[in-house]
Amino acid sequence: MTRPFTENDIIPPEFRRGRGARSRETGRFEAQKRERIDDGWGSLEQEMEPVRTFLMPDKSKSVITRNTSPDIPFRQGLNPYRGCEHGCIYCYARPSHTYLGFSAGLDFETRLMVKYDAARVLEQEFRHKNYKPDLIVMGGNTDIYQPIEKKLKITRQLLKVFDRFNHPVGLITKSALVTRDIDILKRLARKRLVRVYISVTTLDYRLARNMEPRASTPQKRLDAIRDLAKAGIPVGVMAAPVIPSLTDHELENILAAARAAGARSAGYIMLRLPLEIKKLFREWLEEEAPDRARRIIHLLQEMHGGKDYSSSYSERMRGSGPYADLVAQRFKKCCFRLGLNQRTAEDELTLDLFQPPLDDGTQMSLF
Repeated sequence: MTRPFTENDIIPPEFRRGRGARSRETGRFEAQKRERIDDGWGSLEQEMEPVRTFLMPDKSKSVITRNTSPDIPFRQGLNPYRGCEHGCIYCYARPSHTYLGFSAGLDFETRLMVKYDAARVLEQEFRHKNYKPDLIVMGGNTDIYQPIEKKLKITRQLLKVFDRFNHPVGLITKSALVTRDIDILKRLARKRLVRVYISVTTLDYRLARNMEPRASTPQKRLDAIRDLAKAGIPVGVMAAPVIPSLTDHELENILAAARAAGARSAGYIMLRLPLEIKKLFREWLEEEAPDRARRIIHLLQEMHGGKDYSSSYSERMRGSGPYADLVAQRFKKCCFRLGLNQRTAEDELTLDLFQPPLDDGTQMSLF
């Protein structure tokens, strides 16, 4: 007989293979919380159920999200999936899963919401008479090339819509699966309509496996940068997140490896621990890096006024203080030395080509 785990459990490794989080504590919006208590009959010693992935349809009426945040360099985003099977323990999108009644922990990795009709909905939004084209970034929240995309191909369907409408799009991913769509990305690139960013957190294979269990290996990501660059697709690298006392020493090596592979631009973001992530990340540290846990948290708090996280626009992405300033200087000098981020006017994406095609499948009016 098997039983499901409850929120307060730290799931044993043998039951969460390939998962980043160690628990699935109730989200902050839930009115009730369940706890497991031994009744004396040995029921807690029974065999436990392995953690599995479940897909659920997301029937949102719109797929384009909009923001006005001054520290986000784009105003429109698109995410065909909610939740992400990559399982990156540091993912800042985890708390968004609590809005759906799920936990930011294992539920975020295993209870996935899928916008199966995303391409159709996007086309409807592009055809709306009041729509004005502006860059749309795919993958700003959850990864558009997470494992289920290999079968579902929703991201590929969306790229076909961007291609047909000549609409600019940016892609952010840590998956080598992006190379599957080089045929479409090449067409978009010839029209100055696409830019791709590959996230590389660490070059350490073992650390990446433990921290980003179902994402592509670091080498596969560098290979993806190389393949995209060879195809003439503008590609950059995101060294994100930079984790103090764990991955910070790799910053220059990551940028150099990506530049050698063909990256033309780069960015970085410091580790962020908002809301539920602070507990999830501490659970991970206790198991994977107990000798450095205190120092990592101390440096993070030093960058956020003594707290785990500051949500102010001036601090949440980069932090503040001596350590944050040092990382910023290292990044800037390394980019200058490697020739990264030296854009010209030809590198800018264009909005001028946007045009809804006539073949919308409906009968045209005579007037």
